[in-house]
Amino acid sequence: MKVVFHTGAHHTDDDRILKCLLNNKGPFSKRGVAVPGPGKYRTLLKETFAAMDTAEPSSDARDVLVDAILDDERADRLILSNQHFFGSPRFSLGGGQLYPLATRRLRQVMQLFEGDEVELFMALCNPATFVPNVLSKASPAQQREILSENNPLALRWIDLMARIKQTLPELKITVWCNEDTPLIWGQIIRDMAGIPYGEKIIGNFDLLREIMSREGMKLLRRHMAEHPNLTESQKHRVIAAFLDKFALDDALEEEVDLPDWTEELVEELTASYDHDVSLLRNIDGVKMIAV
Repeated sequence: MKVVFHTGAHHTDDDRILKCLLNNKGPFSKRGVAVPGPGKYRTLLKETFAAMDTAEPSSDARDVLVDAILDDERADRLILSNQHFFGSPRFSLGGGQLYPLATRRLRQVMQLFEGDEVELFMALCNPATFVPNVLSKASPAQQREILSENNPLALRWIDLMARIKQTLPELKITVWCNEDTPLIWGQIIRDMAGIPYGEKIIGNFDLLREIMSREGMKLLRRHMAEHPNLTESQKHRVIAAFLDKFALDDALEEEVDLPDWTEELVEELTASYDHDVSLLRNIDGVKMIAV
């Protein structure tokens, strides 16, 4: 079986990807792709991995787990989504790293699903917005303490992916920039489900509806219907052009609010993030879904 883990990151899609996958549950199931509801596996997996912290899994642990999740459904591909897979937001920063628990959790995944083909899907996000978001519920004093222990400029996605690949070189990884998600939404969903580009899915424009005017959406749908043979890259350019003209300004604004953060620091973090993204395109075993 192919087992797909979608692990966030925190504050990227807020379960929108899972909702879209669940809306396609029927047609995906006919293709052998299972999209169980989160209630079937999130607590179950959390308890399983907690048990694995202190003891080896039993020889039938994987089969028992899969049977409980699928509940008599037959599938060749299983999609599991949880932005807290590497821990809650407070565990997203530690030891000067992004998601310090990631490699331990993924090592457990590979051990549990030994013999299956495991894939990791994850959205990346500019640390200039990611860090304020994951610290948003911390008090100002807690924010200052965490930032004093974790230099924002040292929080690099390239380092996280390098740690994962060094520990688990056989793990297939697919990443994308959260900032690009509205342009590549359909491609993300299709890649997770393992279905060909161009295949129709329910909710292909779900995310765009939240950030584009009603008039823009109407014109975009008409344009797409009139040009059904566009390539994925051509679709991305068309969507970008419509967003440029019809985007809802309030939906695209994101405030950066942390003590002592300057505009210069935000610019430096953004430049570092852009550099990381360019490096990620050249890491073996890491696929970048890009515009």
